[in-house]
Amino acid sequence: MKNVRISFEEYDGNPEELIGYKEITGHLVFDVKLGENIRRKARFCADGHKTGAPSSVTYSTVVSRDSVRILLTIAALNNLKILGADVQNAFLTAPNKEKVWIRAGQEFGPEEGTIFLVTWALYGLKSASASFRAFMAEKLDEMGFKSSYADPDVWLRPATKANGEEYYEYMLMYVDNILALSIDPRAILVDIQNSFKFKNDKIDPPSSYLGVRLQEKEINGRMCWTMTSVDYVDATIKNVEKTVEGTRWKLPTKVATPMTSNFMPELDGTPELDEKEDLTFYQELIGILGWATEIGRVDILFEVSLLSQYLACAQEGHLEQALHIMEYLKKKPNLTLYMDPSLPTIDYSQFRMRPEDFTEHYRDAEEELPHRMPRARGRSVTTTAFVDASHAANKKTRKSHTGFLIFLNRAPVIFYSKRQQTVEASTFSSEFIAMKACIEAIESLRFKLRMFGVPLPRGEPTHVFCDNKSVLRNSTSIESTLNKKHSSIAYHYTRWNSAASLVSVAWINTQDNLADAFTKRLSEMVRDYLFGNWTY
Repeated sequence: MKNVRISFEEYDGNPEELIGYKEITGHLVFDVKLGENIRRKARFCADGHKTGAPSSVTYSTVVSRDSVRILLTIAALNNLKILGADVQNAFLTAPNKEKVWIRAGQEFGPEEGTIFLVTWALYGLKSASASFRAFMAEKLDEMGFKSSYADPDVWLRPATKANGEEYYEYMLMYVDNILALSIDPRAILVDIQNSFKFKNDKIDPPSSYLGVRLQEKEINGRMCWTMTSVDYVDATIKNVEKTVEGTRWKLPTKVATPMTSNFMPELDGTPELDEKEDLTFYQELIGILGWATEIGRVDILFEVSLLSQYLACAQEGHLEQALHIMEYLKKKPNLTLYMDPSLPTIDYSQFRMRPEDFTEHYRDAEEELPHRMPRARGRSVTTTAFVDASHAANKKTRKSHTGFLIFLNRAPVIFYSKRQQTVEASTFSSEFIAMKACIEAIESLRFKLRMFGVPLPRGEPTHVFCDNKSVLRNSTSIESTLNKKHSSIAYHYTRWNSAASLVSVAWINTQDNLADAFTKRLSEMVRDYLFGNWTY
């Protein structure tokens, strides 16, 4: 109660006379912080679900995971240092946006029964996170940082190195977790510390962020940041093993791949999970595994994508396969992504498309630059993508599966595996649908890079590899005509972007297509080869 007491202001009058105010209650929450040496913690929280606050004062954002990967790469590319800090009792530093009062209970000790106005953003209030974000935003704005239109929790400020090289300083905000990227990030955080208290007054190089262990390592002769979820995976496995103790569910003993090779979720004939606890357990497992893929366990992305389709009506076989994935993670807990800023070693002579050949048919084809785009500073980047589709992969619905992987220089920043929404009659159509989805993600990435102030010249395309020669021919040869009118949207969308020099497409052998692991169940040897090309 000592830390949250500042949120309350004693009110001497009759609370019924408060205009626009609403009474709320609160409760104590007890927790054990596993990541802080088993620290036991208690906090008084408001029963915010009783306030009915409008969404206009509750909506709050956090930095996206792909923005973190992008800027870790940009930091290494421009030789920027990174420091992090956590704001202590973050919400309690911001004024409360809601008009609420509370009658003190036993938790308040000698003040029990006192009427308090909640003047600061008490934990539990719906508007608490939004209040803190707005308060922090005012401070960053005063310091000259501007929120990016591509990600409102990435803040940038123009700066110049001692040698005259121009660059941007960045601030990444995930609620109360702060990362500063600059030649001198400590000066930025010290300025913020004048208005906010940091936990233990610490400003250090980040060792973890969003559940990811961060380390700076050398690769290809230069320093870069690495991301691994080994700590998250280790804690998860221990928790799951403890949960299944004394139940009929067990982790398998021999596991070589994330999913049994002959298992098809759509054809599983086992009984449905009839107990609510089992279905909840399955949903929790998929949520845990889904976050693991977000923070770097890309080797289970496809399998988790398949199982996540059965959250509402799972069967026993689905739960067994989720536990199978857990055992796979236990067997192979280490997988690291390197945010390597080095240029990729690609033979660009494979990309033979001539955008000018498409001018007659796509006269308006020109990549649109973002409105209010900041002036580019720092060193330029290149982008590369691998895309694949598995035609009629679902044996029941006959829907195909899309997978793609996008690199910023040699850093994997976007990875995707998802079932297609339509049933396609041919491999050609499913591959074109996948290509369209990949180009949409490329457009989003290029927009984000430009809004982060990263140099990306118009006319410098993203190089896309696919393993379907029909898609390649229709994407690069103006004389190729479309016979399947059903695919016309994806067909013309791809060709328009090729004409605009937003993408350039080349063929790659299926055995070398890195996106193949996001659309198919593969053998251990093939998986090790594909993931071994870009993970460590």
